[in-house]
Amino acid sequence: MKPAQWAVALGPYVEEDQEAQGTAPSVEGQPRQASQHGSRLSLLASLRLSAPATAWERFGFTATRSDAGCSFFAGGLRFELIEPAQPSDHSSVGIMGWEFSDPDRHDSRTIEVDGISTTLVGAAKSDAEVSNTDGGPSWIVGVDHVVVMTPSLDRTCGAITEQLGLPLKRIREVGGGVRQGFHRVGPVIVEVVERPDIDAGAPARLWGLVFNVSDLDWAVADLGPDVIGEPRDAVQKGRRIATIRTEAGLGIPLALMTPDIRPNR
Repeated sequence: MKPAQWAVALGPYVEEDQEAQGTAPSVEGQPRQASQHGSRLSLLASLRLSAPATAWERFGFTATRSDAGCSFFAGGLRFELIEPAQPSDHSSVGIMGWEFSDPDRHDSRTIEVDGISTTLVGAAKSDAEVSNTDGGPSWIVGVDHVVVMTPSLDRTCGAITEQLGLPLKRIREVGGGVRQGFHRVGPVIVEVVERPDIDAGAPARLWGLVFNVSDLDWAVADLGPDVIGEPRDAVQKGRRIATIRTEAGLGIPLALMTPDIRPNR
């Protein structure tokens, strides 16, 4: 996706799962329950980013460096940073993979979920990792969305349901050939976005991220107008969102949002 399209996609497509509006039809007649062929994963444990560590540190994250790269904890997740070979080349930066804990697993393995590199690890390993003190700005309180881009919502949501045991919660028809599908893993929404401008044969890919923040105005003031846009109303009633500028150099589309205060979200 070209840089100019990042802002277009981030604005209308990552802001809400809208579960409060009721049940949506299942994908291609598939049941909305989790697959019986895969275990129910308890936790999204980490994301692997190809992005400059210095940019995230300027943002306010405290990274721990090692021979394998560097990492930090924020919003309950571990972020692994791999320095891109050419940071100015947008094809070499982004979210390269994710890791889930599986309460029934005692080893680890990596699979492909519709083209997305996915590592499955035992719950004990992941629980120990995410218990570390967060190393991000103090106003970050959690991760709201992880966004997946795909040319086929049916194909990608079907793979997530079948291989990860995460049922499709609902589908939202955005218009213009754009559709959204929503899965949930613990407190985090996995939002799958189908766009007609993506090649039909392309695999799905992890694309962007939304952090929940305790005080959006404080975060915007803390970062400054060169890093983040002005807050605006989100799709969800009563919530607000602000988008990190591409010029911040974080390597991924990123937004900050006020938390969802609905009970039993």
